[in-house]
Amino acid sequence: MTGPAERPRQRYDGQSAPRPDRSAGGPRGDRPAFGDRPAFGDRPARAGRGDDRRDARRPARPAVDLPRHVAYQAVAAVHRDDAYANLVLPALLRQERLSGRDAAFATELTYGTLRHLGTLDAILTDAAGRDVARIDPPVRDALRLGAYQLLHTRVPAHAAVSSTVDLVRTVGMGATGFANAVLREVAGRDADAWVAKLAPAFETDPVGHLALAYSHPQWIVRSFAEALGGDLGETTRLLIEDNERPPVHLCARPGLADPAALADEVGGAPGAFSPYAVYLSGGAPGDLPALAEGRAHVQDEGSQLVAHALAVAPLDGSDAHWLDLCAGPGGKSGLLGALAAERGARLTAVEVSEHRARLVGQATRGLPVTVLHTDGRTVGVDPELPEGHFDRVLVDAPCTGLGALRRRPEARWRKQPSDLPPLTRLQRELLSAALRSARPGGLVAYVTCSPHTVETHVTVTEAARRAGVPADFVDARPLLPAGMPGLGDGPSVQLWPHRHGTDAMFLAVLRRG
Repeated sequence: MTGPAERPRQRYDGQSAPRPDRSAGGPRGDRPAFGDRPAFGDRPARAGRGDDRRDARRPARPAVDLPRHVAYQAVAAVHRDDAYANLVLPALLRQERLSGRDAAFATELTYGTLRHLGTLDAILTDAAGRDVARIDPPVRDALRLGAYQLLHTRVPAHAAVSSTVDLVRTVGMGATGFANAVLREVAGRDADAWVAKLAPAFETDPVGHLALAYSHPQWIVRSFAEALGGDLGETTRLLIEDNERPPVHLCARPGLADPAALADEVGGAPGAFSPYAVYLSGGAPGDLPALAEGRAHVQDEGSQLVAHALAVAPLDGSDAHWLDLCAGPGGKSGLLGALAAERGARLTAVEVSEHRARLVGQATRGLPVTVLHTDGRTVGVDPELPEGHFDRVLVDAPCTGLGALRRRPEARWRKQPSDLPPLTRLQRELLSAALRSARPGGLVAYVTCSPHTVETHVTVTEAARRAGVPADFVDARPLLPAGMPGLGDGPSVQLWPHRHGTDAMFLAVLRRG
């Protein structure tokens, strides 16, 4: 049995200059940089009724620096409001006008804390002597941010403790002594030592060990291991990759942007596999002129590859009518629409959500794309979705999203095994509708951003059996770029973050008989 790999340490020194205290009107630089403040107290204080009185006697201290405060607001919104970090954090950064190193530090704290949440909570439970569920939520989130700084960044321990106690003073008055004591306990061990103390032994409980060591729910670790054929060494590498900061991938729209020229324009690099991919080294992609002008869009390279595979699959006969049956928010429709424009074809993009249908319309503006706000399962009922009509059909089915956990870190803590039955039923119904919509000889690509075998192999097999129309599997491996490693035995393909640097996209291609 292969043991767990050594855990990498991505360190951030946290020494960016904080923004000025606007209430004081001082210039940048009047306040000390991260890590330069003195530690809060010489000894851990005990939580109790006297905390508020002691706080009141102390001289006023600097306000919490903005990057940490923004990270706290983002993490709190995720837990309090079920917000999504990728939506709430950019809004907060704009609101507070954070950029450069400050924005990078706030982003690292937010996403890092959310990725490592399970392990941080286990450590805080031990350090506090009580379950984290019994800690007041604002204080709990502040402690999570502090523990992340102590265990996964280069912020000096005294600065991590001091800044977190400052934060607790603003969000949980009366708990500063408790926070100080807990964080000093956390600081007594490094991350590996905490895992050694708290995780079950790998030899007797490998799933439990990996779940705590790499901060994933056990059921997700188990599903990854199953999809990887039981290889726990490779499962470990996948979990490690899930906890890394993912790069931003751009898609240079064919006919509208050249990938090499776009890479030069944005200071990036051409992708390794997709002919349209550009890797962005940093910055805010939303500010790029190429995106505003519709020449490119943000899209994981794996998503580009599965859409490209459908477009290049050999097809006899008509090739004018394409269909994206689950189009929102429009990334794959944008790529397929650009490819359709080059070939004189037209894409019909279906989206059941009105809001997401509007996003598809915005993403495909100027392309030969018709957006339908309807349910993709109405094939044969909706006159605009006739049976036996479309030459190429994409089903990017709703799924658990387990393949994109590195980009949506909060999702790993929200998804449950109970989510699978309704999702897989919907997936089978959509794929059956897609097979009915294809003309004889037409192609259907079934795609999910999940490697869970129930959402991939089981769904495809069952849907093909129940569709009521004949369909044969097409080997998807030759439809991907030559030289891609680790594509398996076919006919379907599973991409992986640790093998290919993409989200864990699954692709199966079927031809209607």
